[in-house]
Amino acid sequence: MLQGGLRGALNQSVLEASGPQAAKVERLWWIAFTTAAIVYVLTMGALWFAARRARRRELRGELLDETAAEPRMTRAVTWGTAATLVILLLFLGADLLVGRTLSPIPKKQPLTIEVTGHQWWWEVAYADTSPHGRFTTANEIHVPVGEPVLLVLEAQDVIHSIWVPNLAGKKDLIPGYTQSLWFQADTAGLYRGQCAEFCGLQHAKMALQVVAEPRTKYEEWAAGQQKPAQNATDPVASRGREVFLTGTCVMCHAIEGTSAGSHVGPDLTHLASRRTIAAGTLPNTRGALAGWIVDPQRIKPGVHMPPNQLKPQDLDALLTYLQTLK
Repeated sequence: MLQGGLRGALNQSVLEASGPQAAKVERLWWIAFTTAAIVYVLTMGALWFAARRARRRELRGELLDETAAEPRMTRAVTWGTAATLVILLLFLGADLLVGRTLSPIPKKQPLTIEVTGHQWWWEVAYADTSPHGRFTTANEIHVPVGEPVLLVLEAQDVIHSIWVPNLAGKKDLIPGYTQSLWFQADTAGLYRGQCAEFCGLQHAKMALQVVAEPRTKYEEWAAGQQKPAQNATDPVASRGREVFLTGTCVMCHAIEGTSAGSHVGPDLTHLASRRTIAAGTLPNTRGALAGWIVDPQRIKPGVHMPPNQLKPQDLDALLTYLQTLK
């Protein structure tokens, strides 16, 4: 069991589908696997039969009549080629059929989430026509169970690809183009996703989590995310807020309700409510957060976040403040 009573997917696998999109991909995988297994068994059987027959001929001292054998070999190759062509065409038809059924969105106005890929993290914005209904988070996608969700996909720098195998197939995010992908989580849980297109040095450390929960819990979470950051009342946290706003942090991060409004890096308004930091690289604990602030290059070499040399008391205050951002 995970935080909030959620049970995570046991494996990041297309063979443990938890939604209609992933279920169709899983069925296609099993069709391909079963067909390949049958072809393999038949091929190995034919090779065994041919080898056994040749061995018997050798033991009897018989010579192969190439003139008589050539037509049989020609027929065998012809039938084998024809069978291979039919199988490939069937695979193509099944793939196209699954692709067509995955495209239509089964709801006119689904929950729409804008996902932007960066090197190497995910910006997640919940689209809303009202100015107070829209909010932004990072590396986590919360969705209500049993409802279709539309992802509007863009890339900020290079080509990325979003893939949550337990829920849907993968889709590329291409700079300059807007793509879309929909999925539905039929079971409450925590599902791990990954960038599936090599996008640079830290491609392997560009993960995200999809949190599927009942509609009431989702609405409660969304309402909390729409609120600005709470004012720090603790003296240490107040000092940490000052460290944040007067240091280099404001050059890259935003916290709603403060003067920090940069969107170069992830929005930190509700940082403490997230399960991980650095796109799934570290758990969201005080120690991990301290290490990430002081020397992110050691943890994730090549990341755009620079080291921050802070006095011990300033770092402690900053950590206290960031942990109030729930």
